[in-house]
Amino acid sequence: MSTQALTKNNFLPSTFDEFFRPWNTWFDGFELRPNWASASLPAVNVVESKDDYKISLAAPGMEKNDFKIVVEGGNLTISAEKEDEKEVNKTRFTRREYNYSSFTRSFTLPTGVNKEHIAASYEKGILQLTLPKKEEARRNGGPVHVPVS
Repeated sequence: MSTQALTKNNFLPSTFDEFFRPWNTWFDGFELRPNWASASLPAVNVVESKDDYKISLAAPGMEKNDFKIVVEGGNLTISAEKEDEKEVNKTRFTRREYNYSSFTRSFTLPTGVNKEHIAASYEKGILQLTLPKKEEARRNGGPVHVPVS
């Protein structure tokens, strides 16, 4: 990330460019936020078909037991938490490393989802959820044509 001491919006060179150049290069690579503040959420793909919705969530390095999937009211919440601890003992020192990662993603469910039959599987770093549609949503799932008057 580069933090500029001076930002301009025109294409003409400015006398101040040379003046602020040392500060601009000094700030290159300097993060104003701590590492935890730049954490990202896992990528999600949502695909709708005639019979169901499929949610694919990229979460490499997790195990099946790390996930918690809850349907409450009209919301689907996917969360995961993983904590690793490594200890290396050498002749003159001991090094301990802790790694903790977690995320929570929530989705508002369409009214036509059959909440009781939602299924989930985790394989090769991808959490796959299948949200089947209710029978009435399947019948009414086609396109609706609106006449123009």
